[in-house]
Amino acid sequence: MVATVNENFDLIQNNYLFVEIARRVDEFQKQNPDVDLIKMGIGDVTRPLSKTVVKAFKDAVDEMGNADTFRGYGPEQGYDFLIEKIIENDYEPLGVELKNSEVFISDGAKCDTGNFQELFSQDNIIAVTDPVYPVYVDSNVMAGRSGKPQEDGFYENIVYLPATAENDFIPELPKEDVDIIYLCYPNNPTGTTLTYDQLKQWVDYAKENDALILFDAAYEAFIKSDDVPHSIYEIEGAKDVAIEFKSYSKVAGFTGTRCAYCVVPEEVTIKNSKGEDVQLTPLWNRRQSTKFNGVSYPVQKAAEAIYTPEGKKEIQEDLDYYVKNAQLIRQSLEDLGLDVYGGVDSPYIWVKTPNGIDSWEFFDILLNDANVVSTPGAGFGPSGEGYIRLTAFNTYEKTKEAMERIAQLEF
Repeated sequence: MVATVNENFDLIQNNYLFVEIARRVDEFQKQNPDVDLIKMGIGDVTRPLSKTVVKAFKDAVDEMGNADTFRGYGPEQGYDFLIEKIIENDYEPLGVELKNSEVFISDGAKCDTGNFQELFSQDNIIAVTDPVYPVYVDSNVMAGRSGKPQEDGFYENIVYLPATAENDFIPELPKEDVDIIYLCYPNNPTGTTLTYDQLKQWVDYAKENDALILFDAAYEAFIKSDDVPHSIYEIEGAKDVAIEFKSYSKVAGFTGTRCAYCVVPEEVTIKNSKGEDVQLTPLWNRRQSTKFNGVSYPVQKAAEAIYTPEGKKEIQEDLDYYVKNAQLIRQSLEDLGLDVYGGVDSPYIWVKTPNGIDSWEFFDILLNDANVVSTPGAGFGPSGEGYIRLTAFNTYEKTKEAMERIAQLEF
């Protein structure tokens, strides 16, 4: 016998978007070592962990260094002390009731959204908004669910739901039968949102068509508009048809600390080959217990500290800081006459490239002429062509300087 490769990996189009960005940036910096690049591409935060979080982190590490308080393996699903704070603070104020057994602590929403597809058979038809966060598509390509890529950039077995300026970035409901729908709101990359009424249409569709929604709410903490839900479970019936993913990466600066969670309500079921209903909660529990040993105790204690009065205050200060950056970016680019979207309930700003310049070409212009790193929209799917994404996660000073540099360009 000879080991053989999973050839589905060959179907992935080009390099992973952010790897290609890093390659181009590294090449530029080698050729221009003295240039001060301002990075507004990858959504990585710059504010340090808050004092309350750091103290909880250190205290937990001290516990691990004491024989009387040392802990080994923790529960793969997460410690109850954090799960209970999540339910109490993130869901009960919204009128959403959850059991501890329905909340699973993990090391990132990217991991969860990429891994959750393992619970589904290969013949499921998935639908994604376009543009889309690459992990939703690429993980299904790796699993053999996508079919082959076509000349237009779409995969033959994936249903794409365009979200463009022409439809106000509100994708239409699928016109064909689909089984699994990926939604991300506030959206990455466009920074746009859905109102209660608009999200209700998706929940109603899923209930009427026996579809499942995988709802990525990683950026919900940035929502300020009253008509935008913070959780899909605020919509009646959503606990029957939706899995929700949330993260502390952008909320509390945990991009390097790694902690997130997903909610898998007991009500959610899908069919087996006999047409029988199968609960997803025990399946995800089995998957996590088999392949994941849980998030470390100190990290979970650090996450718990976010929910203290002091932690909430500090975290909100950080969120407000990034919102201020987003407002600056949006206003500055609008003043230049560019078409700008997002940046209101989201840390992402979606910008139409001027004069029909394609995404990667405009990426190179910003990199070479303004020394600003962006993310080309084409990397998020065919409907992202003609746009770039900027993030609000740099410092305010660097963000302001980046806008001043861009203002000097001639489009």
